[in-house]
Amino acid sequence: MHASRPPSASSAPAPAGDPFDDDEALAAAAAACADEPIRVPGSVQPHGHLLVVGPAGEGLPVLSASAGAAAALGPSAAAGGRLPDLSAELATLVASVASGEDDQATTAEPVELPPGSGARHHAVAHRVAAGPAGGQGQPLVVLELEPASGDESPASPWHLQLPPVLRRLQDAGSVVELADALATGVRRLTGFDRVMVYSFDDEWNGEVLAEDRRADLEPFLGLRYPASDIPAQARDLYARQWLRIIPTSTYDPVPLEPAQPTGATLDLSLAVLRSVSPVHLQYLRNMGVAASMSISLLHGDRLWGLIACHHYAGPHRPSVPVRTAAEFLGRTASLLLPVAVGREADQHVVASARVRARLTELLAETPEMPLEALTRESVTIADLVPCGGAALRVHGELRLLGTAPPPSVVTALSALLADGPLVTASLAASAPGLAQGAAAAGLDPQEVWAVASGVLAAPVSGGQPGDLVAWFRPEVLQEVTWGGDPRSSKVVGEDEGGGLRLSPRRSFAAWSETKRQVAVAWAPHEVEAALGFAGHLSDAMLREVERTNRLATALQQTLLLEKLPDVPGLDLAVRYVPHSDDVVGGDWYDIVPLPDGRTGVVLGDVAGHGLAASAISAQMRNALRAYVLSVRDPAQALERLNELVTRLLPGELATAVVVVVDPATGAARIANAGHPPLVLRGGDGTARLVDDGVRGPAVGLLDEVTYSATEVALEPGGALLLYSDGLVEERRTAWTDRLARVVATASGDAGSLDALCDQLMRTVSARADDTTVLAVGWVPGA
Repeated sequence: MHASRPPSASSAPAPAGDPFDDDEALAAAAAACADEPIRVPGSVQPHGHLLVVGPAGEGLPVLSASAGAAAALGPSAAAGGRLPDLSAELATLVASVASGEDDQATTAEPVELPPGSGARHHAVAHRVAAGPAGGQGQPLVVLELEPASGDESPASPWHLQLPPVLRRLQDAGSVVELADALATGVRRLTGFDRVMVYSFDDEWNGEVLAEDRRADLEPFLGLRYPASDIPAQARDLYARQWLRIIPTSTYDPVPLEPAQPTGATLDLSLAVLRSVSPVHLQYLRNMGVAASMSISLLHGDRLWGLIACHHYAGPHRPSVPVRTAAEFLGRTASLLLPVAVGREADQHVVASARVRARLTELLAETPEMPLEALTRESVTIADLVPCGGAALRVHGELRLLGTAPPPSVVTALSALLADGPLVTASLAASAPGLAQGAAAAGLDPQEVWAVASGVLAAPVSGGQPGDLVAWFRPEVLQEVTWGGDPRSSKVVGEDEGGGLRLSPRRSFAAWSETKRQVAVAWAPHEVEAALGFAGHLSDAMLREVERTNRLATALQQTLLLEKLPDVPGLDLAVRYVPHSDDVVGGDWYDIVPLPDGRTGVVLGDVAGHGLAASAISAQMRNALRAYVLSVRDPAQALERLNELVTRLLPGELATAVVVVVDPATGAARIANAGHPPLVLRGGDGTARLVDDGVRGPAVGLLDEVTYSATEVALEPGGALLLYSDGLVEERRTAWTDRLARVVATASGDAGSLDALCDQLMRTVSARADDTTVLAVGWVPGA
């Protein structure tokens, strides 16, 4: 296991044919790597001394110490000694940490150890959990001592270097500017040969965003490093401990004596002197790095990246004050990181907000035409987020903007939105079945990815199933340059006990690969803008549906009589149900009293349904009412209506039937323009179709039409049934069978005309169209 450092490209490549390079060995070694006890190494680096101190109530006993501590610091620095005997100042420091006043504390000035020797040491202490023998569960304190030699060197006015670096950090307008300021400031402060700032992606691969280096070193700027360079266990430590330093990569670990002072393993996660994995030391040596230091960069509580410092000339150990100043810069940059990220996105957010505001205005101006409002103006949905093309499908009509995939692919996308929006930078990976569908439709899937590898799509409510809004980004052929072939990270070697372990790669020469079928990822603010507008569009369309329904209801009241009139000598009943998706439709009916005492009964059906069909129905209803009243002949009235429609309403079609009934005799004269044949029910309950070849063409179909009429006689207790084709719209049976079903239903004793209408309406299993049934009965002498 090893922590990540951007490597040197000067190292030799790994030898071919590694005998340990097989999948089984890799799996076993990876498991061993994940379990490596890097938190409890039982040893420290040799550039300082570490003491484990017991509870204050027991006199601050030294429970364990790194080998050689007693020889360097004094005999009380060995296991069995007492810290107050070593240094009263250190005893005070440790007691404050043990009491919980501070989790970690350091002395203000270096401490001279042994007293009178002139050898001064920086001291830092932190609290750790006690083992089972650690004084009834009281915490232990880890005390680390590091020589202060070199603090007064000429390159050490570190406090004077901080203000200009802090100003650069504060003024950074982007993440890259922040990284540049960090790399330059930390290198000047610490004196490392190379300082890099690199960030992690979602898969924990790293990319160098900025670097400051010795002039003779090759650049690493822009290189990427695989996630395997930093195992998860190491990343977790980096998120807890801000700074790690390895003054020399060739050191020999110094053991703790004893390694388990309380009978339990000692967690050294937060110890500066903690010895690192031997694999990591080999990794550094493979890179030619003699010394290294890293400082964590956190975005909130998540590890965002690292400041990685390398030294090639030999061992290098910046002083404790200098390292503290460098850590302060890292912590400051972490606090400013959200600000830099925000500044970088602000310009795009503002631009998207302006476009969204304009689209909202356009939608409000013409809510009944969202497709036109959002795709035909100078600002369109394609301007909302950076994209190659866009698609909008409302009310079943699709419109493509820019470079978008074929309509069949866009339509197929709607199936992927059943569970909500789709946000992907690789449609090929997110919807592998789409490639098969494209191929089946004769399309080259690669041509689809070329324009729509990235998809940001959402369903739209208020229209028809499958309505959506989508934005597309083309495939970007990405040439990713890695600091060495990332596949070579998986090399297996043997540890000292003969077990398998992952070994660090030995080749760090730049290695490139081309990634396909991937687009530029959608930024969070882009997703928010797009999905936010999709939601607004759905709300607007739903409001428009409600408004349309209110208008339709008002219009319906002009088409359908609120109450059938009382006509002496006639019994009337009606039932009307619009299309299942609409409040109103294209059917209309009317009762027209004539001056000669007869009554006109009209039933019509305009092609289509919904508000548009109702508007046409209103015009035809009023016109036919006037014609029936003026000519008093059903055939002539239909001829005039046909002339009106062909001249003034071209393209519109309707079927209609006009019946003129004489209440005095029960005689009924019928003219039919393309309407289903009427049903005549006799007084004895028998029923038949009225279809004597008198049906003419639908209104609006031909310019000049002559309609004829036929006459039937109504019987007491019988009825004449007019109905629209919604009653016989079912396609699963033949037309003649459907008509026969109506005749059979009308036969027999149904009781009242209202009951007969209800009985007929119940025969319709699904409302594929508007359905109207109008029954006319004769009541002699009434």
